[in-house]
Amino acid sequence: MRNMAERFVHSWSELAETEHSLDELKAWIHDRNRNTEVDIKKTYMNEDDFWYYDSAEGRIRNRNGSFFSIAGLKLFREENEIFEQPIILQNEIGYLGILCKEINGVLHFLMQAKIEPGNINNVQISPTIQATRSNFTQKHGGRKPEFLDYFMDAEKHCIIFDQIQSEQSSRFYCKRNRNIMVYLDENTEVPLTDNYRWMTLGQLKELMKEDNLVNMDTRTVISCIPYAMWTLEDEEKRTVYEMFNDKALFSSIFEKRGLNGMVPVYRYINNRKMFNDTRTEIVPLDELGSWERTPEGVFCKEPADYKVIYCDIAIEGREVQRWKQPLFEAQGKAVFGLFTRISDDGRREFLVRGKEEIGCFDLMELGPAVQLEATFRTESLDCVERYFIEKYKKSSGVIKNVVLSEEGGRFYHEENRNIIIEVGCDEISDIPEGYFWMDFYTLNLMTQINNCLNIQLRNLLSLIDI
Repeated sequence: MRNMAERFVHSWSELAETEHSLDELKAWIHDRNRNTEVDIKKTYMNEDDFWYYDSAEGRIRNRNGSFFSIAGLKLFREENEIFEQPIILQNEIGYLGILCKEINGVLHFLMQAKIEPGNINNVQISPTIQATRSNFTQKHGGRKPEFLDYFMDAEKHCIIFDQIQSEQSSRFYCKRNRNIMVYLDENTEVPLTDNYRWMTLGQLKELMKEDNLVNMDTRTVISCIPYAMWTLEDEEKRTVYEMFNDKALFSSIFEKRGLNGMVPVYRYINNRKMFNDTRTEIVPLDELGSWERTPEGVFCKEPADYKVIYCDIAIEGREVQRWKQPLFEAQGKAVFGLFTRISDDGRREFLVRGKEEIGCFDLMELGPAVQLEATFRTESLDCVERYFIEKYKKSSGVIKNVVLSEEGGRFYHEENRNIIIEVGCDEISDIPEGYFWMDFYTLNLMTQINNCLNIQLRNLLSLIDI
């Protein structure tokens, strides 16, 4: 039996000999977009709607008390308020899950063509299952999500990983989802509707190069594949090595150099947590002095990263086909970026940083070197961020540059520019405190631990080519 790492890397390298060609997969998504009726428009909220403002709790919620609510959040240093914003409260943990199995000797992943109300282009490639607990317990009165039983009863099959990972901590308060991948025996028959297709990891990575085609939930699940947990014997290592065009990436994943690089990272993060002098407090929306709630939404009186709007939504084929709900609308595109280099000993490394965010489950996670909202001010950038923007504007060393959507179930038309820039080994040596050069093995190992890498970093790592 082939090593599991060899199966995944083989699938990562495979674009052609599969169930469907890349052109067929693209045509499938475009066809679903053309033939699925979607009607989404901004609207007003009435107090007798399913979604309403609960003056007793001071938050926007629905009458079932399910899915999520929107409240105010204030950040204090000692007793001084330093920031405030609306925040999404969603305590429940949902499933983001992908089924995989070998087809004709190549590992394939079962992906879904799914519409979310906030998607800028309606249909995107999504995990096999993408469902909140309210979804799969049918709080909305709709249908049970397809393939749910494979994940509820995952121990009947082979579990590749099962991790609880964070969501966008600038929009959500302590929100996490369960990222899970289940490996099926190749003889297991999986009946499919036209909303699903099997594809290789290589095909999925190739589709990620197109703007707004592969959704955020797919990218976070793919980022959790546990290469760091698998050991290759010498012959297997030689076989896998030949599958890599980027030999430095192979070394970064499979030539383990110990975990010394993890010690300074955890020391920095633990110090920040131990000596943190801030606290957050959930408050009624109407107590946010710099924000105003109207029948159209919730708006900041000053320039802000986003606003809250209300939408009237009709989507053919969803568990519930017509509803209203609030969505967060970003004000422009954010920029998420990584520097990468090949170290003196031949490993590919990535520049990451400790990132505090107001809604983070435990104050701080590792994030990308650059994580800038569209409203960032140039004068507030540090030397790493300034150098990144300078390199990007000159198109110097850019190896990835793609616009990708955020989660369309809560965010309206939110898309971000994801950039990876290659630099020389000694090009960025004097880095500020809180930045770290780390190999893929260490980052991937930390991904196997809950709440270590934020979603922006995980999504960028999912884009890496073999």
